[in-house]
Amino acid sequence: MSVAASQSETPRITWSDEPEPTGRYLLDRSSLLGPLMLLPAVIYIIGLVAVPFVLAIAYAFSDVTVGDQSLDWTGLENFRAVWNDRTFQTALKNTFYFAFVSQAIVIVLANMLALVLASDFKGKRLVRFLILLPWTTPIALAAIGWLWMLDSVYSPIDAFLREIGLLGPGTHWGPGKNLLYLAKPDLAQASVLFVHVWRTLPLATIILLAGLTSIPQDIKDAADVDGAGFWRQLFKIRIPLLLPIMAVAILYGIVFTFTDMTVVYILTRGGPLDQTQVLASWAFYKGVQGTDLAQGAAIALFLFPVLVVAAIVMLRLARRTDTV
Repeated sequence: MSVAASQSETPRITWSDEPEPTGRYLLDRSSLLGPLMLLPAVIYIIGLVAVPFVLAIAYAFSDVTVGDQSLDWTGLENFRAVWNDRTFQTALKNTFYFAFVSQAIVIVLANMLALVLASDFKGKRLVRFLILLPWTTPIALAAIGWLWMLDSVYSPIDAFLREIGLLGPGTHWGPGKNLLYLAKPDLAQASVLFVHVWRTLPLATIILLAGLTSIPQDIKDAADVDGAGFWRQLFKIRIPLLLPIMAVAILYGIVFTFTDMTVVYILTRGGPLDQTQVLASWAFYKGVQGTDLAQGAAIALFLFPVLVVAAIVMLRLARRTDTV
């Protein structure tokens, strides 16, 4: 075959200014299909987030109640009354306490569990399933289970402690000395904090485990060749590389804890003496059960700036550590 013949058989590439065909149907057009697929999510956000948020703002600046739905402007009166309420001050302090202390504990335990689950051992899948189980369990059912576990009279935890001799023995008149987890303010706060840690720990563990598996193997091999031990690799390699992922885990945990009222509502109802109230539960008691929708909305709005600040700080931290 001659060179001229082979050149003549070479296909020619031609460029055309004609636009690509858009298809015979309207749904073949990406300019229409994209917004159409996003429409259900937009409707969901507007209906379940935007509309209640606008109503909460309108209620907070009015005197609306369950019996009187008229929106009469009152200015900042509801916020002044809420701020001077001692129960609100306790709820605000507890909200910060439960959120930040629980996530500090969670991030330490999640790092330990992630390191364990990243290694190979027999029964690793079963252990992963058991660790993830608290997160998959509905929080209402889990809180009811903990309500029984922490019962003032029939707590199995107290029964176990009594069996090993840490509590006084029982008699035929009763079960003996109990710790009264949900009846004493300090123990009640510790119980709520423990349940929050138990609930959010699996999610943080899975997030950090995904981050550990994404660390390149070349970095680990280079550290082993250089003779870096476990602790040096932990503080010089793993933790610095996991900081952006830790920020995401902490952000999710803070948001879940800040906005949750289920744990407090089921375990303590805000007691004893309102010592375990949080902003979400106190807004429910004040606005719904107390029929004062205006003050309930004002209490709920205190959650908004806190969550916005937390989100901005965590996202900036994640971006900064990602660029280092």
